[in-house]
Amino acid sequence: MLVWERPEPANRPAPAPLSRDLIVRTAVELADEAGLEAVSLRKIAAALDVGPMRLYGYIDTKDELLDLMVDAVHAEIRPTGKSWREVLTSAAEATRQAVHRHEWFADLIGGRPQLGPNALARGEAVLAALDGVDVDVVMPMVTAVDAYVIGAVRREIAERRAERNSGMDERQWQAALGPYLMRMFATGRFPALEKVIHDAAHHDADETFRIGLGFLLDGIGAGIGTGTGTGTG
Repeated sequence: MLVWERPEPANRPAPAPLSRDLIVRTAVELADEAGLEAVSLRKIAAALDVGPMRLYGYIDTKDELLDLMVDAVHAEIRPTGKSWREVLTSAAEATRQAVHRHEWFADLIGGRPQLGPNALARGEAVLAALDGVDVDVVMPMVTAVDAYVIGAVRREIAERRAERNSGMDERQWQAALGPYLMRMFATGRFPALEKVIHDAAHHDADETFRIGLGFLLDGIGAGIGTGTGTGTG
């Protein structure tokens, strides 16, 4: 029986109350503060002032705990909107915001679909908004948006971690590497790259995310509106 369906132990008098929800909330708090490496059943038990063995009545393995943590974050992702574009935009932005609140979430999304109740509710909200689109292209649409979001947020989190590890923000890093780039551009081997770096608008992370998502949704709209996706927008 999966953890989502497995009953919790019966309530019993104890110095410290315990529940699966409390365990998961504590694990999320630990991960938010110090990353996934700070999450273990032993550390959670210490934070809750209970014996580690008590936790095994609620969670069998760390993999189950991680699944529960991911599903807890999915409760924060509630897409809104009426059209398929509004809902997919909302889902993408809400997922990105959740990753910014829970940096570790970027390491666990992707791969096989999440099947916890909150993840299923998020999926239901998205798919319900695509009612009327050809059923054969619904999942490729959603998968394309999810892939974009996962790639974008992982890049952003990698940049955040690089800043922490190096002690340099993006501007400081660019200033430090600037002389090297100038020397490379002076060779004449990278004219297209030089033009973009010198002349193109430099968008912040929010703008970059919105622009890229807009390009993707424009393409989806063109596909389902012209027959290449055989759907109706």
